[in-house]
Amino acid sequence: MDTSSPLFLVLDLTGVFAFALNGALTAIRVARLDIVGVLTLGMFTALGGGMVRDILLGALPPATFRDWRYLAVAATGSLVAFAFGRGLDRISNAIVILDAAGLSLFAVSGALKGMDFDVGVAQATILGAITAVGGGTMRDVLIREVPAVLTSGLYAIPALVGAFIAAGGAQLGTPALPTALVAAGTCFAIRMLGVVLGLDAPGPPRTRRGA
Repeated sequence: MDTSSPLFLVLDLTGVFAFALNGALTAIRVARLDIVGVLTLGMFTALGGGMVRDILLGALPPATFRDWRYLAVAATGSLVAFAFGRGLDRISNAIVILDAAGLSLFAVSGALKGMDFDVGVAQATILGAITAVGGGTMRDVLIREVPAVLTSGLYAIPALVGAFIAAGGAQLGTPALPTALVAAGTCFAIRMLGVVLGLDAPGPPRTRRGA
């Protein structure tokens, strides 16, 4: 998929909006910040991963500063959460759902942008995962929490799976839209399955007492 295409832009901006809502709701419900804090956390969550991706690719300045729509969508999502946070509170898992949606969309868009820069499938998969978890990591650090990518075994893994499907599809020349939807849907399903069932990645073997 050409990253200058309208389809890629829609995919990327939808991820920005979802993560902006997620970050702003976290600021309201978890950190209890004022409007400045809500905007700051929402925009860092929405734009952080994409900026890291673009810096690693040498795509400077990052898309956030080349296209006004990124900042506008991030700010809009944050303000929507600030204005209608109480209504969104009725959805008990709103933060988790929005986080999974943003994770999925950014895993795909990050991988596709990597492929557009001819970095290879493995490298594009890593870039997709970085794009997906970068903003959420900044969010958690700013509110003094251990980043979800370090505490939830099924956080980075779904992002890697979704990014690999997107990058592999681009390498094979499969139709762009169906591939992107399958990749994002797979990432979202794995993440939500992990949340619902409380699944985690395998941890290190426990040592015997006295050993």
